[in-house]
Amino acid sequence: MNDTPAGNILESTKPSRIRIILAFLTIYLIWGSTYIAIKFALESFPPFLMGASRFFTAGLIMCSWMLFRGSPRPNRTHVLPTLALGTLLLVVGSMGVVLAEKTVPSGMVSLLVAMVPVFIVLLQWLKPNGIKPTKRVIMGLITGVCGLVFLIEPQKFAGAESIDLLGVAFVLLGCLGSAAGAIYSRSAHLPDSQQLAAGMEMLFAGLVLFVCSACAGEFSKIQQLHISLVSGLSWLYLMVFGSMIAFSVYIWLLKQVNPAHVSTYAYVNPVVAIFLGWWLAGETISMQTFIGATVILGAVWLITQSGPKPEPALALAGDATALEACALD
Repeated sequence: MNDTPAGNILESTKPSRIRIILAFLTIYLIWGSTYIAIKFALESFPPFLMGASRFFTAGLIMCSWMLFRGSPRPNRTHVLPTLALGTLLLVVGSMGVVLAEKTVPSGMVSLLVAMVPVFIVLLQWLKPNGIKPTKRVIMGLITGVCGLVFLIEPQKFAGAESIDLLGVAFVLLGCLGSAAGAIYSRSAHLPDSQQLAAGMEMLFAGLVLFVCSACAGEFSKIQQLHISLVSGLSWLYLMVFGSMIAFSVYIWLLKQVNPAHVSTYAYVNPVVAIFLGWWLAGETISMQTFIGATVILGAVWLITQSGPKPEPALALAGDATALEACALD
């Protein structure tokens, strides 16, 4: 029986090759497109209110759907873990990206998010009895940092041309939160249903973001909101496609094929995001962007080819909101 709202693509217990290909295309295209959708949504929505309304609505729908389909009800022991994961993955992880996209091109943000595997490796190394990285992983870490420095154009620090370092800092902080959430999710006590756990995380994240929105004074602007058609459709797209469909397909796909193969979307999403940013938002694609992208993605490849495959790290490089990282649960 189909346990997700993602449609017929999830129904078959022995999926055909066509279904597998369609599932890959779904996460490649949808997660890559969420960066530009966030950019358009931010044209009308305050950032915290946009995230809060999106996550709370998606979480409410998903929890209601899963309980209606007969998933066991969560108990009190599930509250704190899902609250913690919702805060790390969706509040810190998502809002770091959302705040960055107010001043940083969406294509560059998608590339910076590909640094999450670097944070995963570092946190796993630094924790008690941590996993010491191999020489190849260390090489990947160094390469990734070099690519990051090259991408944000260090020569601009001393010149007249400005760069929004605060925006870069926001997305890197979001990467750190996503990485911490990925590691914690491996030991967190969560409901048996992955979709129900994800729905709870979205609900809690929405509540936390509503508080952040109130503290930021966004509620006072609600009456003045003029939501354009593009922004409204982008919000709906993020809620339905980014927060529910692609996430459900990703969970299904992990059960059908090698997770290492599923993680290849981390290499494809930045390409989709950069192209859509250029096509729909007029963002510039320079040779420096291409070189920086190649270096960063090469670093991710080095890290993921060494030792145990860190699929959870790559799971966070998809949707700008990091919601799909709930698949780690």
